[in-house]
Amino acid sequence: MTTPSYCGMISITNHTFESGTIMKQHEDKFAWTVKIGEKGQFVIPKDARDMFDLQPGDTIIVLGDRKRGLAILPKEAQKEYISRIFDELEK
Repeated sequence: MTTPSYCGMISITNHTFESGTIMKQHEDKFAWTVKIGEKGQFVIPKDARDMFDLQPGDTIIVLGDRKRGLAILPKEAQKEYISRIFDELEK
C-alpha cells in the first residue's frame, strides 16, 4: 500500500531553530521544527493547526515508517486511509 500524497511528514532535526519556526520549502509544502519534551510530547505549531483545522480534543493518526519518518494525517484523509488499511488486511 502506498502512502497518500497529502500526508504531512514530520522529521526530527538537530538544527537549532526556535520551536514552531516555519520553513516554507515549496508552493504548498511546509515544514516546521518542534522540540520533543521529556515525556516525548511536542506541540503542533499554531500555523499548522490552523492550516489543517486541528482543534483541542481532535484525534489524529500518526503513522511511522523507519525509513521515511513520521506522518500526521489531515482529518479529511483519516476515514479514507483507514478504509484502505482494512481493505489491504482483507486481501
